[in-house]
Amino acid sequence: MSKYYYYLVAGLPELTLEDSKLSYTVADFKAELYPDLSDEDRRLIDLFYLKFDNANVLKLLKDKDAAIDSRGNYSAEELAEFISSLKDGDEVADAVFPSYLSTFISEYFNTPAEDDFLHEDRLAALYYAYAMKCRNKFVSSWFAFNLTMNNVLVALTARKFKMDIAPLIVGDTEVCEALRTSGARDFGLTGEVDFLDQLVKISETEELVEREKKIDQLRWNWMEEATFFNYFTVERLFVFLLQLEMIERWISLDKEKGNQLFRSIIATLKDEVQIPAEFR
Repeated sequence: MSKYYYYLVAGLPELTLEDSKLSYTVADFKAELYPDLSDEDRRLIDLFYLKFDNANVLKLLKDKDAAIDSRGNYSAEELAEFISSLKDGDEVADAVFPSYLSTFISEYFNTPAEDDFLHEDRLAALYYAYAMKCRNKFVSSWFAFNLTMNNVLVALTARKFKMDIAPLIVGDTEVCEALRTSGARDFGLTGEVDFLDQLVKISETEELVEREKKIDQLRWNWMEEATFFNYFTVERLFVFLLQLEMIERWISLDKEKGNQLFRSIIATLKDEVQIPAEFR
């Protein structure tokens, strides 16, 4: 049975994607509100914070002394211990460390990839698969939505630059398979992905910052619609965290930095694919 968080939700600040200042952070949430959650709901919220653990694991596998993001569920010491145990072939109980991370770390040492991007893609695929098995309908759907959205945008970009799409797709869903194999203009996904037209329009946006803003607006609208009737539940807290992180990211990224990032990406691609003149 769902637990209701009347006082917690009522006390949360109102957020909009256009906010330029925040008096509350993702880290604040964990410190102040996490202790008031039920055990079951903490595990749901943990799924959000695992994205930081993913990044931390990748860092520590490359450099055991790397500084990590403190927003994760695990400390550097805990992660180092888990990594060491798995490297030695020991097992780590699912109750203390997510099974997908154990799988990834074991694979990392047994079948090392030559490219860091392959490691990141493999970890992302495992993370999404793990999260989509969540019994909470909204949280599971949120991860499925993001996986589909990210993959469709990657496929559209790859097709535009005449790159091989299949190796770039993350995950093992029916949509993933369609993106890898279909030669149709819509990848055979019209009717299957109801926000496909929106993604096509977003993919045609040339300016990176504007494009990212449109992606986040799509995310924002989706989560608001999906939780319209979830007033004081853990789903509303999950949405608050997602929106809070989104705003934090935008506050830290100004337009000039975004344009510089875009140009650096294009510069990297120039050696590999034929870039249309308008991007040069």
